[in-house]
Amino acid sequence: MMTAASRPRDIAPQRIVVTVAGASLGTVFEWYDFFLYGSMASVIAAHFFSGVDDTTAYILALLTFAVGFAVRPLGAYLFGRMGDRIGRKATFLTTMVLMGVATLAVGVLPGQSSIGLAAPLLLITVRLVQGLAMGGEYGGAAIYVAEHCPPDRRGFFTSFIQVTASAGLILSLVVTLATRSIVGEAAFATWGWRLPFLLSAVLLVFSIWFRKGLQETPEFEAMAAEARRSHRDHPAVFGRDNLVKMLLALFGLCVGMTAIWYTSQFYALFFLEKVVKVDPAIAETLVSIALLMATPFFVVFGWLSDKIGRRSIILTACLLAALFYQTLFHQLTVAANPALASASEQTEIVLAADSAHCSMQFDPIGRAEFLSSCDIAKRELIKAGIGYRRLDTAAGTTAAVRIGDQLIPAFEGAGRAAADVAAHRNAFGAAVSGALARNGFPASADPTQIDRGAVVAVLFLMNLLATMCYGPLVAALIELFPVAQRYTSVSIPYNIATGWVGGFLPAAAFAIVIATGNIYAGLWYPIAFAILTLVTGLCWSAHQWRSRRRARPAPSLGRGWSF
Repeated sequence: MMTAASRPRDIAPQRIVVTVAGASLGTVFEWYDFFLYGSMASVIAAHFFSGVDDTTAYILALLTFAVGFAVRPLGAYLFGRMGDRIGRKATFLTTMVLMGVATLAVGVLPGQSSIGLAAPLLLITVRLVQGLAMGGEYGGAAIYVAEHCPPDRRGFFTSFIQVTASAGLILSLVVTLATRSIVGEAAFATWGWRLPFLLSAVLLVFSIWFRKGLQETPEFEAMAAEARRSHRDHPAVFGRDNLVKMLLALFGLCVGMTAIWYTSQFYALFFLEKVVKVDPAIAETLVSIALLMATPFFVVFGWLSDKIGRRSIILTACLLAALFYQTLFHQLTVAANPALASASEQTEIVLAADSAHCSMQFDPIGRAEFLSSCDIAKRELIKAGIGYRRLDTAAGTTAAVRIGDQLIPAFEGAGRAAADVAAHRNAFGAAVSGALARNGFPASADPTQIDRGAVVAVLFLMNLLATMCYGPLVAALIELFPVAQRYTSVSIPYNIATGWVGGFLPAAAFAIVIATGNIYAGLWYPIAFAILTLVTGLCWSAHQWRSRRRARPAPSLGRGWSF
């Protein structure tokens, strides 16, 4: 039984402040470690996947980023059980050390040009370690704070943990931008990109020093003491009742939140750089500004959830995302690259080809040659970052690209000598580039034409949706589960969502764009998950409302009459 002295409501305010600061700072640094890879995906692709074409290399880099997310549920289970059995503090100290060492390793790994295939394999291994550590870190830090604060202020205090993800991303972008500026773009592309990873050693030492001074949570100590007295083991995490709660947490809270958060804070950056062709330094600066502006709203919505409820805020964000993501990304294109938006509006680009000979343009091992006329035409359009409409033609027809009034036939590369294929590719590429230029399609966004204020405003609105979902989330999850199962039960649904839905979002959305030729088609991935959470959450709320109505005593209408 928890004693009065150990209840969160009775903990001194100073201890709560130190607890929130210690858990939050450590988690910021761990998110920094994790997001460095995402913010430098293009550079990493060039060093570790240099044996394939640019498009495949970039997708492979995104998939390697996703690998770290894919194993997060396993890390959630392993470290969750550890946290539920031996304590919160010891567990998130362990995850911090693993994360720091793995990130430092990325900074010293040789590239593919030095050690061949071993380079991407080592990189994937390091990402696996990072993912395992991150799977245990978030739940530990969030629960540590929640079990120190009063229940009626849980949304407010735990929202500071939610700030850490954005703060870590901002820190990674700021350090990356500063490094680019100090060493120059050429040096950054060759060796300077390693410096932000090496900096994690300093952050690791500082984080360990700060967290070592923290105390175990009073709720866990009371639960552990009671278990020792009664000799009872922890109840089953995967028992029927608890499993149902985890499924509700996953589909009714976490997958929609994850899709919105990663779309707003990651896919928007990828979209600006790879689709709208904004210079990476400019894109990272604008994203950082929008993140800084939106970050205080994690706390605002966490505080508001203490007043009006957690789930209603999260479901409202899911509804708004489903309704307005397409519009917001269209406006992002207009603001960031008005020439591209105008040309796309005025000139239709059509790829006419036999669909049976059009592939996904994805080659993980670098062996496919993509020699059909459709693949050759499609690859050229993908390289230019141009959206197009597909038109199926008769079987065996040679593909052609129509740009405005100009029809540019592709060629069949099968059976040709390599030098002949290369020469024809160059000629076809030059013809496509020339036609695009004549129709007003820019090769990249003109920095002088970018409406920076509008870009930041659109990015801010996207991030505001993320804060609506993420700010109240910890409190909503914590309140579902008992202390003895809490670390594992919170960590598993959260990390399944962030690992499998969020981690694969950039690669999946980018692949959808490539497959369809529509630069906005990738948004259906997050929209689908936002709708899933909205529907599940509404059904969940309706069921609880009906259950409460049935539990209330029927009102009396006089002797012998009642409902």
